[in-house]
Amino acid sequence: MANYTIKDLENFTGIKAHTIRIWEKRYSLIDPKRTSTNIRYYNDEDLKRLLNVSILNRSGVKISSIVNFSDETISERILNLSHSKSDIEAQVEGLILAMIDLDESKFEKIFNTAVINMGFEEAIHKLMYPFFEKIGILWQIGAINPAQEHFISNLLRQKLIVAIDGISNSLNGNSKSFLLFLPEGEHHELGLIYYHYIIRKHKHKVYYLGETLPMEGLKEISTLKNIHYIVTSITTAIPLSEVQAYIHTLSDYFKKSTIFLTGFMVKNINFPLPPNTFLIEDVNKLKEELDKIV
Repeated sequence: MANYTIKDLENFTGIKAHTIRIWEKRYSLIDPKRTSTNIRYYNDEDLKRLLNVSILNRSGVKISSIVNFSDETISERILNLSHSKSDIEAQVEGLILAMIDLDESKFEKIFNTAVINMGFEEAIHKLMYPFFEKIGILWQIGAINPAQEHFISNLLRQKLIVAIDGISNSLNGNSKSFLLFLPEGEHHELGLIYYHYIIRKHKHKVYYLGETLPMEGLKEISTLKNIHYIVTSITTAIPLSEVQAYIHTLSDYFKKSTIFLTGFMVKNINFPLPPNTFLIEDVNKLKEELDKIV
């Protein structure tokens, strides 16, 4: 069971710390604990209760009413909201609850409903991306249990792989070869797997090498295969000088390839890129580039 500060709760739920304290005092909504040095903290149960309250309150239910609801009533109302095609925030918070509880059934209900309402790509783009952005906040504040994050990430990974397998491998005269991988030390590959799906849908050949690939392995591949495009992601916080050195080495190995860079670290690039290297801010930018290929 994780421990959270009131700031952590604010980051999770979007409810200001001041409001949380008022709700504590006025409605006994959650019951903070105290360390031996009298510092307040909260546990998973407090977080789950506040997430539930946040979902209902944002949907228009008054806090004075919510505090009188039974757990069954709260669950029923949230389930109804999760089935709505419009309340993405409620669905994101529902996924957080599924992660905390390691509840695969809840994940399946929310994700499958989103796919039915929006289609697979929109469900990933509009629901899962915001969800994993919020998960990123949890990593930054050190409030997430790695087992919980791995649980939910692997559920989505399975969905993406099944979707990729469902695409017919029908290459045509315009098909190009794409090499996808994460640099050594990079482990979060969900975004790259989704890019794999998008590229396959555009009828291109994909060589997917996965996470933490050493540079020496790439050097060997550059001599074995004719690669038209490379897609890689740099998200781990490392000095920009190291990012620059990596990009230039990659460009040297694949002089005849077009290199697409994505990930958190590339947003901070303040140096000139090699002429065969381009930044991909998001999946929409990738689609734009794929549409240009003839």
